[in-house]
Amino acid sequence: MILTKKQLDNYADVMVWAMEYGRLGGKFTKYDKVLVRTEVGAMPLAQAIYARLLDKKYNPILRFMSPEGFQQALYSKADDKQLAYIPAGEADFQESLNGLIALRAPEDLTALKNINPARIGKAAVARKPIRDILDRTEQAGKFSWTLCNYPTQELADKAGLSLKEYANQIVKACFLNEKNPVAKWKEVMKQIGEIGQWLSQLNMERLQVQSAHMDFEILLGEKRKFVSGSGHNIPSFEIFTSPDWRGTRGVYFADLSSYRSGNYVKGMRLEFKNGRAVKATAEKGQDFLRKMLAMDRGAAQIGEFSLTDRRFSKIDKFMADILFDENFGGKYGNCHVAIGSSYADTFTGDVRKLDKKLKEKLGYNESALHWDLINTEDKTVHATLKNGKKILIYEKGQFRF
Repeated sequence: MILTKKQLDNYADVMVWAMEYGRLGGKFTKYDKVLVRTEVGAMPLAQAIYARLLDKKYNPILRFMSPEGFQQALYSKADDKQLAYIPAGEADFQESLNGLIALRAPEDLTALKNINPARIGKAAVARKPIRDILDRTEQAGKFSWTLCNYPTQELADKAGLSLKEYANQIVKACFLNEKNPVAKWKEVMKQIGEIGQWLSQLNMERLQVQSAHMDFEILLGEKRKFVSGSGHNIPSFEIFTSPDWRGTRGVYFADLSSYRSGNYVKGMRLEFKNGRAVKATAEKGQDFLRKMLAMDRGAAQIGEFSLTDRRFSKIDKFMADILFDENFGGKYGNCHVAIGSSYADTFTGDVRKLDKKLKEKLGYNESALHWDLINTEDKTVHATLKNGKKILIYEKGQFRF
């Protein structure tokens, strides 16, 4: 067994807690419907979570994600109508959910490397209305979700680690050897939450990020706040916001590699002008990167900016999985931007009123894409406040809080 029984039980406790913790404006009640969406390789963890959900009197629903071979067949053989097909009743099913725990355990990260990215994008765009349903029910406080991964040999191989080393990174990152992992997570959430509140109260206008390979600026935008410790991802140490995409400018560089839709991309450099990526290069995977940016209008615009403090995250290895890589601690922490869709929970007002018209007015980005691009270089982050004062908020991988 990759993880011990105790570690699996602890992981299950953490994941159920994270789902509950992330729900806005309301608690879970008996017989709420919770979807456990899992890849086959995560079966031991899925079983432990399923049992926990039953103990809490929820109604768990188990759904297996298509293995990579099935996805390969779909994208290589389906016509446009088949790519856009959504089963009857799927929208109603998604709207009825109260919670989702998603477990990833990939067996082949490059299975889709020979698939035209435009076909993957077409399917993603077709499924966006389903995702919009979950966004809407989440904003209404009726639904919450969380996500994690389970160690596989494929992930370990692509990360350049042994399976034991990879599993140990997960154990460290998720506090699975703690006597009470949930209590530890509550402590960490409180600490990073205080930093998020501090950032939100600075009344900043812009952020400038500088490192050896980038000089990048974002416009925070009106009615924005920084979010931390939402419980949506485990692990989650990031403190993020969804800026006004229209004020993005300069050069952003992702030194950490990325696997996405079967493709390996390394050394991504994006040049922004008037809010949009006008030039995109990569050491590897450049053609794929450019096709992702062309997925829809919002794909070449940013939807998220995030910072992680190295004092909280114990992740110090490349994990070949964005969920862990976007929480990289290491020597200098990390920042990341997401090209594509924004997050409604960064809105300071009532998220239920953040409709499409208001999002457009405030510069919240809309896209079927959300791809985190990660920089782990030594960097400084300065904030320009609305009164014109410029202050240093982050250096050497730590917030100056």
